[in-house]
Amino acid sequence: MIKLIRGGCYYMGGALVKENQAFLTAAQKEEARKGTMSWRILKEHNRGSENDLKIKFDAIASHDITYVGIIQTAKASGLKEFPLSYTLTNCHNSLCAVGGTINEDDHVFGLSAAKKYGANFVPPHLAVIHQYMREMEAKVGRMILGSDSHTRYGALGTLAVGEGGPELVKQILNQTYDIRRPETVAVYLRGNLKKGVGPQDVAIALCGAVFKNGFVKNKILEFVGPGIKNLSMDYRNGIDVMTTETACLSSIWETDEKTREYYKIHGREQDYKELRPSDPAYYDYGITVNLSSIEPMIALPFHPSNAYTVREVAEHPAEILAEVEAAGRKLKGDDSFTLTDKIRDGKLYVSQGIIAGCAGGMYENIAEAYEILKGKSTGTDEFSLSVYPSSQPVYKVLVENGYIGGLMDAGAIVKTAFCGPCFGAGDVPANNGLSIRHTTRNFESREGSKPAAGQLAAVALMDARSIAATAANGGMLTPGTEAEYTKKVKKYFFDAQIYQNRVYMGAGKAHREEELKYGPNIADWPKMIPLGRNLLIKTVSVITDPVTTTDELIPSGETSSYRSNPLKLAEFALSRKDPGYVGRAKAVKADEEIRRETGKLPESLAKAAEKLGVAEEGTIYGSCVVAVKPGDGSAREQAASCQRVLGGIANIAKEYATKRYRSNLINWGMLPFTAEKLNFKVGDYLYIENIDRLIGEGADKIPAKHLSGGTVREIELSVGALTEDEKNIILKGCLINFNSVR
Repeated sequence: MIKLIRGGCYYMGGALVKENQAFLTAAQKEEARKGTMSWRILKEHNRGSENDLKIKFDAIASHDITYVGIIQTAKASGLKEFPLSYTLTNCHNSLCAVGGTINEDDHVFGLSAAKKYGANFVPPHLAVIHQYMREMEAKVGRMILGSDSHTRYGALGTLAVGEGGPELVKQILNQTYDIRRPETVAVYLRGNLKKGVGPQDVAIALCGAVFKNGFVKNKILEFVGPGIKNLSMDYRNGIDVMTTETACLSSIWETDEKTREYYKIHGREQDYKELRPSDPAYYDYGITVNLSSIEPMIALPFHPSNAYTVREVAEHPAEILAEVEAAGRKLKGDDSFTLTDKIRDGKLYVSQGIIAGCAGGMYENIAEAYEILKGKSTGTDEFSLSVYPSSQPVYKVLVENGYIGGLMDAGAIVKTAFCGPCFGAGDVPANNGLSIRHTTRNFESREGSKPAAGQLAAVALMDARSIAATAANGGMLTPGTEAEYTKKVKKYFFDAQIYQNRVYMGAGKAHREEELKYGPNIADWPKMIPLGRNLLIKTVSVITDPVTTTDELIPSGETSSYRSNPLKLAEFALSRKDPGYVGRAKAVKADEEIRRETGKLPESLAKAAEKLGVAEEGTIYGSCVVAVKPGDGSAREQAASCQRVLGGIANIAKEYATKRYRSNLINWGMLPFTAEKLNFKVGDYLYIENIDRLIGEGADKIPAKHLSGGTVREIELSVGALTEDEKNIILKGCLINFNSVR
């Protein structure tokens, strides 16, 4: 089904050839290395050297739980107007159901900022962020940066990257996205998908093959091969958006006449051009995918890479679900979490199905779901099915082609464009519930449950076709390949008038005289202090899980309403993983405030300071979080900024799950330490002398004294490679400080 090539390979003559079988010279290899699609696109956008890239993007995009913080940060850093196309969408807090007026206050702020600084503004329920960007902003050869981890438009020939908000601020301030040239991975597609198999099945199979082994981490995936022509654009986009879950940096696809037709349908044929690698093109690694052998897949809780075939789970539900049940009980901290109770007469029954968002809410997914459900019923028992078209243009054509009415007849509830089911702000299942979803993620708590409060539900990811087949059987898990239906769907058309009549098209049209409109929840960032000469750190949280997601660092769902208020949001930091963290971090921050006011460390630190030999003059005091592999998942900067607001100064990890989380730490003035052994406990202290000089000189190894249980030992930390700007951002205390003194 999927095979990995763990070494160099060439795409030549339409085939993927291992390096040791290609018999090319070293000079030919170097020429072929520059033949990839990503090399050419990066070269056109690079302002740095060939390998140390400084990228200027063509456009940026944010939604309504990120754009307020980004604009506030840019404003504090000297923003006058947006120098590139910026699109603000409203697809995350669009329910306006939590916190009184504060969600709509953010939308009013966003529109006022779009007018003042010059941006596009997409009102709530009109489109989810990535569908709008596909329809209106993607262009072959373009680069787009988004403050959402699923920023992927590679199937349309656009190299797109999801990052934390501060990286968008840099683009707004005419700075660059600095990165070492990423390695590339050829994803060679061949064959044709069987009826009943959809894009999510391919995506889950790919995640299962490459996530846990880190095969594509921080690399660019290039989709090539004869199988591409057998995939529609909706299928390509559906696979592409899920590449985020592999932990890759970005993705890009060969374009063809189907790509041209997509642009033509959307009134932008001029934005199409042919894009394909040179012959030969060299790749650092390779993956071959036989589409013909892909089966309906299911990603069981609690990660998209927890991949099985639907057939396997349907045939052996007790054995397979017992493992997931054990993981859930560990998360919840008791034995009350159950999944095996959903097995009846040897069959697994789920309580909920959802087809939604940038992955599931596309036209063909919903149309084929209708064809499977036509003339059937979802039933009147516990099982429910909700469908969210990804944009109003998609919704309209589904209505006019008869699909929406047919889904309603079958018992499905059809709703407007909204990302809530993807991050826990809509359709939260009952405690112990099992939901199947064609959405992007199924991390623990991401569906909205709260383990610390005794609540835990579970989400499994599936394709819309298998979800519809399951719905047709009253919630009994069923692969799409067992459904009898016609795969042929009616032609899609795009009505641009919907956006012309409702979207504020203000990119490049700043009206500086306009006033920003602030609601009572929108607050400025608190001041961050610069790094001192010496650093005293207290460990206030130690997380031993193999991976820590950004949802655990700062939960999604109900916290989204407070992302415009740094101090209120910080109260939720680690609330589902370590409820005592906030109190411990605040105590460290209070002691640091005493130190700044008096010039001396508080009496409570005297014993630790004496043992460590702390020099009071020039020493600042802050807290740190220790985790094995933090930062998987969302691009949200708040996973780092909340720690910083609470006095955080560092993270210590074996490795960082994503480049974007490490960047978020740096941009908020926090040290991204790594250590080979994490022998730390809550309450331990670390002391580092001359940290400012070490960072300024680019030292990778940082000597430190570690006080634990009354014993001091010498240890060595690492910060990894830092650019000159990153060094200065840390020294100044955060990106805002860095820009305010430039």
